[in-house]
Amino acid sequence: MPKSFKETSKHKGLSPGTVVYIGEEKTAEVKISVIDYNKNEFTKREGVKEEECFPFKEKDSITWINVDGIHNTDIIEKLGKCFDLHPLVMEDIGNTTQRPKVEDFGDYIFVVLKMLYFDERGEEIEVEQVSLVLGKNFVISFQEKEGDVFDPVRDRIEKGKGRIRKMGSDYLLYSLIDAVVDNYFSVLEKMGDRIEELEEDIVERTEPESLHNIHKSKKDMILIRRSVWPLRELVNSLAREKTSLISANVIIYFRNVYDHTIQVIDTVENFRDMLSGLHDTFLSSLSNKMNEIMKVLTMFASIFIPLTFIAGIYGMNFKFMPELNWRWGYFSVWGVIITLGVSMLFYFKRKKWL
Repeated sequence: MPKSFKETSKHKGLSPGTVVYIGEEKTAEVKISVIDYNKNEFTKREGVKEEECFPFKEKDSITWINVDGIHNTDIIEKLGKCFDLHPLVMEDIGNTTQRPKVEDFGDYIFVVLKMLYFDERGEEIEVEQVSLVLGKNFVISFQEKEGDVFDPVRDRIEKGKGRIRKMGSDYLLYSLIDAVVDNYFSVLEKMGDRIEELEEDIVERTEPESLHNIHKSKKDMILIRRSVWPLRELVNSLAREKTSLISANVIIYFRNVYDHTIQVIDTVENFRDMLSGLHDTFLSSLSNKMNEIMKVLTMFASIFIPLTFIAGIYGMNFKFMPELNWRWGYFSVWGVIITLGVSMLFYFKRKKWL
């Protein structure tokens, strides 16, 4: 049974809306940071308590509250109650096995998506769930652990680059989703390099390790596909559905993210086809290698069959064999054996069987 199903069973017997953390066990301290800004001002606070976030709900400026760590469900419940989040939304935030989705609750929009990393040391794909809540003048992001792909967004807010300080919270939501999607390209670039290395390795040599690496890459591509494929519907909903929380001049940016999502999905499908082709190529190379070995062994067997026949005749213990008493009989038999062997080798070479 997949681990995700076993984890989800923690909800068994609980009432709907009960916040239960489902994911890898963590003991790290939950960290909350707040970025508050408008066109002319910017403030950033780190290590704040959840109660300190409550006043930002009613401020006219744009506020981004980021929570690193969702294993402490008390913090999710306190923030959820302050910002009037539905109990089922808080339950989904604590469940890291959620499928990427978007839900419009009127006063806020709830978004779940997957953030991907490429671990250079283990050459593995790591997946982290990110939950985003878009309100009229705020965005709350919930992450499983510290560290993300949002540093470029923070830098643009802090330095006033681009139009992010001039826009509303809907543009901030777009910027966060766009950062996640852009990081997909970086992950796929690493996967592309790995596939090229596999292709060169298979062409040069056929080793069992290559097959193991192919299966590992195929498993990673399935993981990426599972994270990316639902994102197309998610972004399309944000770009198509009419809601008061997303202005018309921001919808065009979501359409741009939608185009990037389609590119990512196409790349994922191409890589999956390439890996399937590499798998077939590996098996074909292995089969050809085996055929070459069998061909060489068959050639040697074909050469030694008549030689064994000759040796078998003169190995019989009959009393009356004329060649046994002939002075040159032994050397004549060797001459026949060598001539026959060389003739067969020449014949096989001429037929291009060798």
